[in-house]
Amino acid sequence: MTEAVIIGVGLHPFGRFPGKPALDMGADAVRLALADAGVNWPQIQGGYIGSYEVANPDAIVGRLGLTGIPLRGVFNGCATAGTAVALAARAIETGEHDLTIAIGLDKHPRGAFAADPSVAGIPSWYGQTGLFLTTHFFGMKINRYMHDHGISHETLARVASKNFRNAAGNEKAWRRTPLTPEEILASPVLNFPLRQFMYCGPDEGAAALVLCRADQAHKYTGKPVRVRSTALRSRRLGAFEVQSPSFPVGDVVESPTVDASRAAYELAGIGPEDVDVAQLQDTDAGSEVIHMAENGLCKDGEQERLIAEGATEIGGRLPVNTDGGLLGNGEPIGASGLRQIHEIVLQLRGTAGTRQIPGTPRVGYTHLYGAPGASAVTILSN
Repeated sequence: MTEAVIIGVGLHPFGRFPGKPALDMGADAVRLALADAGVNWPQIQGGYIGSYEVANPDAIVGRLGLTGIPLRGVFNGCATAGTAVALAARAIETGEHDLTIAIGLDKHPRGAFAADPSVAGIPSWYGQTGLFLTTHFFGMKINRYMHDHGISHETLARVASKNFRNAAGNEKAWRRTPLTPEEILASPVLNFPLRQFMYCGPDEGAAALVLCRADQAHKYTGKPVRVRSTALRSRRLGAFEVQSPSFPVGDVVESPTVDASRAAYELAGIGPEDVDVAQLQDTDAGSEVIHMAENGLCKDGEQERLIAEGATEIGGRLPVNTDGGLLGNGEPIGASGLRQIHEIVLQLRGTAGTRQIPGTPRVGYTHLYGAPGASAVTILSN
């Protein structure tokens, strides 16, 4: 089977852009990715585009050129971008296309993601009693995890502080003001134990990747990035996931993140010990802590020591969310995972500027997780 590689990346800044449609942001990201790859739009043979807010994101061809290519819309909640990349890579691996593109874009209003519980198959009373809130779920989940594994409030604050500090060095991030752990701990509690500055926010942005056959990459770049593996998993019976109205009784069932992670490592032929830099879904500071273990990067409870020692800092043993993650960038759902891959590509190329990790990173890891329990992992390498 032919291997797929990434030859171009493009990222529109994340934040708030009044008066600028999501499709225009997406077109800007595509143009940046095409320029980075040294490819013209008419050369792209097919692609996949994801968005939560835009009903027909394939209409972006009106901004780029009506070349007649198949541009398929995809949506998998917060795992949308992982799905788009997986399908774009698969089209190359199976020989359907030689050059493909993955695009993500969104423009969320403040207070986005409100919905009736029935869309997730949950009774209406769950919303009427105020429980149908992602903030509520993440607060409960990390509170239990802290109790079970000895994670402190200071660790949550250190995670958030790290990500805002990393975002300060990222000109395309949204929230670029560094905050100390003390300032974060002093912010209002939203859902105990999570505070105001421990949550990400919905915002706007776009990103794009150009992929091609590995044996043709030399035509475009001297530094292609290999798509070693992609994996997507949904929740299993008994798992406690976003929007779950109850905690399961009986044997613990592992998160879809654990399943996706294991599958991705197996497909890539590597293990967690080979990862040099990671981008993990940090919907909140607690999620980053939990996802470190769920992705096999440490054992449950080890996060307390690792984070205190600075292991996840840019200069640490395993840098996590070097561009600021969701906390620093916000989460336009369709684009968020492509932003993660954009950062990993820069790190593997050695072109991340002040965010560049030391040494010569060879393996990068990205992870997405969202409601009602879907997780996507992509492993990249030089």
